[in-house]
Amino acid sequence: MKRSYKFRLYPTKEQANALDFLLEQGRLLYNAALQERRDAWRFQKVSINYYHQANQLKEIRQDDPDGLGKLNYSACQQVLRRLDKAFKSFFRRCKLGQKPGFPRFKGKGWFSSLAFCYGDGLRLENGRLYIQNVGHIRIFQHRPIPNDSIIKQVVIKQDRLNNWYVIFQIELPDVAVVPNGKPEVGVDMGLEFFASLSTGEQIDNPRWFRTSEEKLATTQRKRSRTKKGSKRNKQLRYLVAKQHQHIANQRRDFQHKLSHRLVSEFGFIAVEDLNIKGLCRSHVSKSMGDAAWAQFIAMLSYKAWSAGSEVVEVDPRHTSQVCPECGCIVKKSLSDRVHDCPHCGYVVPRDIAASQVILARGKAGTLPPHKGLLPQQ
Repeated sequence: MKRSYKFRLYPTKEQANALDFLLEQGRLLYNAALQERRDAWRFQKVSINYYHQANQLKEIRQDDPDGLGKLNYSACQQVLRRLDKAFKSFFRRCKLGQKPGFPRFKGKGWFSSLAFCYGDGLRLENGRLYIQNVGHIRIFQHRPIPNDSIIKQVVIKQDRLNNWYVIFQIELPDVAVVPNGKPEVGVDMGLEFFASLSTGEQIDNPRWFRTSEEKLATTQRKRSRTKKGSKRNKQLRYLVAKQHQHIANQRRDFQHKLSHRLVSEFGFIAVEDLNIKGLCRSHVSKSMGDAAWAQFIAMLSYKAWSAGSEVVEVDPRHTSQVCPECGCIVKKSLSDRVHDCPHCGYVVPRDIAASQVILARGKAGTLPPHKGLLPQQ
């Protein structure tokens, strides 16, 4: 299985300037390669691929030793592969009839990462990260990289606050999922409660963005009154980015802790296979984006893999309309927050009932609802 380990970097001022320079060289290379592809097709009807452009790298780097020549050769190749991937995705979407989105030129601030092959211009040495033409950078390695892992690729990334990070993309041997004797649980994602468990527990939704929305709007209004490009405008832009980052950090911290707790307590976790992209086009899109269900389920899945637990996704249709006790359909509107079955008399909060239905479907092999959770009456 592939995993990513992200660590914070603390470069000196000189090292930060060197990293900015390398990032700018990567951006210029990306834009030049994109321009070459566009012009070749526009004027000569010739399609250029990655290999044609990669074969020019050696000569280009030799002609510009103080510019692109400072960027590691394999990192230059990764920039060209990144562009090639963008074109392949464009043509794939064209064939599928989707909105294609032609690859765009990268302006300053819109090219924030460089990829390296580990051991070629980048490696860990004596607790520091060595980068070619930058030096040994202090790294906060808050957890060790597993000894049985293979580092495939390393990404250097800069965020909107000019903080630097390194992301190790590693490959680990597969872990067999075996019964570990831990209990089973169904999880129903919601907005009133972030998650409702089949055990009867309901976890509050912190609503990180909603609680900070007023403060964020105040800062954005102040920025809108300033002159674009002024010192005050840049200060407020930084403050807006900092507030957004704080909200994202709060969200990730909460979800990391909750997902870790669930995989520690339960050996089998059933969740709904939701069409989150479609749901985010509804009237509750802001609240759904704030809850970040997809991010949480991704965390839950890879943490469960590491712990030897199992996460299954089930058909989400009518999970709130089925009685978990007798399997009968009990119609409810969105305003009905209690499940009260007229057939068997089972009364429980609506979200708890849905989580119990999700668990039953997961144990039954994710059967669609029309085939029955239990024989319907």
